[in-house]
Amino acid sequence: MENNGVLNYAKTYQPKLIDMFIENSYLAPFLATNIEWLNAKTFHFTTLKVGGYKQHKLTGGWNRQKFEEEDITYTVDNDRDVEFFVDKREVDETNRTASIENISNVFTKTQAIPEADAYFFSKVATKAISEQLSTETKISEWTKDNVVTKIKNYIRKCRRYSNKGLVFYVRGEIMDLLSLSTEYNRNINIESLSTSDMGLKTRICVIDGVVLIEVIDEERFYTAFDFTDGFELTSSSKAINLLAATPLTTKYVDKISSIYLFLAGEHTQGDGPLYQNRDLNDVFVFPNGKNNKIDSIYVDYDPTEIALETE
Repeated sequence: MENNGVLNYAKTYQPKLIDMFIENSYLAPFLATNIEWLNAKTFHFTTLKVGGYKQHKLTGGWNRQKFEEEDITYTVDNDRDVEFFVDKREVDETNRTASIENISNVFTKTQAIPEADAYFFSKVATKAISEQLSTETKISEWTKDNVVTKIKNYIRKCRRYSNKGLVFYVRGEIMDLLSLSTEYNRNINIESLSTSDMGLKTRICVIDGVVLIEVIDEERFYTAFDFTDGFELTSSSKAINLLAATPLTTKYVDKISSIYLFLAGEHTQGDGPLYQNRDLNDVFVFPNGKNNKIDSIYVDYDPTEIALETE
């Protein structure tokens, strides 16, 4: 490939990276692609509240009601970046296994996608907790005899969204209990989350019309993380048992996705290619269109403190 200066790596590999993201992430259904941006970091969401009917009077006249319109500005703040330098000697001596494309693919699979999922789950969980749309349940309190009843109770909390893409993410132990439950006599299938056969494979089932997806990568399924260097659990992290959301009101917004490759001689940091990756994104939960309340998410988490690994 001819290169005349700096090559924007994203122009060449972005479709491949997007496909990789969609095929290996849990948040793929919540990706927002039609955002109208106001400036570099913000977009707007308009809410509208109107009054209802009143009884018509035979004496004439109309019942005038008020409407309230509010334009809310949302700011994208999760600004992440990384760079990798590969010395020419390393490429030669590793038979090109340390090539920039290999590094990009491994980084996307092992770092970028898992972190995006972790950020999504923790952001939605934190919002649900702040809105008092949450419960605490030790995983030991979930059994094969009560798992279906519990899930049905949680579905009722978000019932109005059950026909609007409502998704319940559950931890592996809960899907195990469903497979043992005498209350649930339907199939639990291993399916792909994407339209591709190469997509993320996980167990999926349906209860009362709501899709339940097992989060098999449980290291991503917590209420809080430390994102100082990648993503790590903290003393305040709690394991999520169940998390509900719908793409109708919950969005993962990706504002900037810049990937650059500087070949040897195009930078001053050494003899070899330099790879840079920046991603500006965030997760937002929008209010409903009736009374401007948030009512489309829910989380149940285990209050048990986790044991952090120490070096």
